[in-house]
Amino acid sequence: MNPDKAKYRVEIQQMMFVSGETGEPSHETTMLIEEIVRSQVIEMLIQCTALAHRRGSRTISTDDLIFLIRHDKAKVSRLRTYLSWKDVRKTAKENDKDGGAGDAGIDLLVDDSAPGGAVVPAAEAVGKRQKKSKIGLPWEVASYFSEQPPEREDDEDEDEVEANYATLQRLKNADERTRGMTKDEYVHWSECRQASFTFRKGKRFREWAGFGTVTEAKPNDDIVDILGFLTFEIVQTLTEEALRVKEAEDKVAMMHSSGDGKGLAGRKRKRERFLFQGEEERTPVEARHVEEAFRRLQQAKPKARAMRNFSGGVCKTRLGLV
Repeated sequence: MNPDKAKYRVEIQQMMFVSGETGEPSHETTMLIEEIVRSQVIEMLIQCTALAHRRGSRTISTDDLIFLIRHDKAKVSRLRTYLSWKDVRKTAKENDKDGGAGDAGIDLLVDDSAPGGAVVPAAEAVGKRQKKSKIGLPWEVASYFSEQPPEREDDEDEDEVEANYATLQRLKNADERTRGMTKDEYVHWSECRQASFTFRKGKRFREWAGFGTVTEAKPNDDIVDILGFLTFEIVQTLTEEALRVKEAEDKVAMMHSSGDGKGLAGRKRKRERFLFQGEEERTPVEARHVEEAFRRLQQAKPKARAMRNFSGGVCKTRLGLV
């Protein structure tokens, strides 16, 4: 990619910082990640267009995008939560435009679900609508039936349990990264968490992803928001995997360097190097680490090997989604 065509260098640096990269990555690294993300977006648009044509439609829908990542249950659950809260915020803005307050200064809304359209406090009505804003998927078994069983608040399916576990792991990692930060560093880290490819950059993102070339249909705002969510996930996954690659490489290099010395002298040099080498001297992730991380993420899953009867050899596969 031409360095002049890199449009998301700052955003990618912020996303990498949130994902655990404390150093400043080089321009080559950010360009490589941007090119990988762009290729992933184009591949998603191509597959979504093919799915839309199978349905006899010219426009892609949000279900087409979610269908591509249906095997990653944790990511699907996070995306459904994101869409649910987006719907809640949209409903709240519409309610604010309608206005209205009671005699005691309490916002009142008309509850359509109550008999006769009873007037209830806004907080209660919004709470009911939050429960109704569950995103359903057409390939789920529950969507085959017109009548749905009542939901229980303490009832969690396997997808939610897996998503909650992954979310807790990410929160734990974020807590470890921010534990030793100062106030200014934490404010900067919080600002970096809001980095996005699409927020207030819709026109630039459409041109960057090639919407007019890859797909003829003009995507709606929900498609762009979902792609913005998925691009952040791609950068985060690439960075975390690249950090694991670099950590393994550093361990091998340290073992070779410590093996050069003999006896106590070698152990002493190793200890002094550990004591006086600060965190700020750590080298950032390089392009080769990102390439190796992307190669690992493109490896065939055990299910794909089983479909080929566990046969070896080289086979042609399409680009896998990170």
